[in-house]
Amino acid sequence: MSKWLVTTDWLAGHLQAPDVAVLDASWHLPVTGRNAKQEFLAAHIPGAQFFDIDELSDTSSLYPHMLPSPEKFSSRMRKMGIGDGKKIIVYDSLGLYSAARAWWMFRVFGKEDVAVLDGGLAKWKAEGRPLEDGEPTFRQERHFTARLQDMLVRDRTDVAHAIRSGQQLADARSSGRFKGTEPEPRAGVRSGHIPGARSIPFTELVNANGTLKQPSEIEKIFRQAKLDPSQPVIAYCGSGVTAAVLALGLAVAGKEKFAVYDGSWAEWGSSEDLPIETGAGS
Repeated sequence: MSKWLVTTDWLAGHLQAPDVAVLDASWHLPVTGRNAKQEFLAAHIPGAQFFDIDELSDTSSLYPHMLPSPEKFSSRMRKMGIGDGKKIIVYDSLGLYSAARAWWMFRVFGKEDVAVLDGGLAKWKAEGRPLEDGEPTFRQERHFTARLQDMLVRDRTDVAHAIRSGQQLADARSSGRFKGTEPEPRAGVRSGHIPGARSIPFTELVNANGTLKQPSEIEKIFRQAKLDPSQPVIAYCGSGVTAAVLALGLAVAGKEKFAVYDGSWAEWGSSEDLPIETGAGS
């Protein structure tokens, strides 16, 4: 196992450890009609707290769940009792989907002792492990130091430069959305992909039980998409959530030269002044 992943067995054995904090980072596209917070209140891993990706963001932005300021992130973590010296375990209800976004956010803000529960809540439930409901218990505030690691983040200017310089871009959306043959789930967003990008749907990195594939398989998937995982890769998706699955996969494979385009297609596809391509790509 990578330091970025823990098994359900490991978590079951460490649930009572005072230095372990468990966070449910479930999130769903609005079109699904699912409410991640309500589902958390109905059933979650004992001791877990809810990591609200939508609220824990720059709510003044035109685009969904953009990164918050370091000050806001630190404040929210302190109030949740998550601070320096804690090992953070994040999971989501689908196995491996939005938990990677929370993992990436912690890394952006300088927290390295963070890992994703491999297989998430789905695997935990399938194994018959304990659950609890209701609001989480109050946690005493702890100091949290946020140190921005801006090499893990890219904006539209960075991506425009990447196109001109031939840097590697990986699109984590479905093949149909990449090609422009499937409609976008958000109104006013064009169909297609960023010029020069390669298609790697995040689902290709995930096993049927929601666990992450082995490092050798992940590296093979990137190479089959004509991307060199040992060189810098900028990952994007619809709104910066599943792009983090590609980032996690690269990290687990020991390839740390990655960044996530935070605005992703929600920003790029809705900006008429930015170029797009359709089709399978060159």
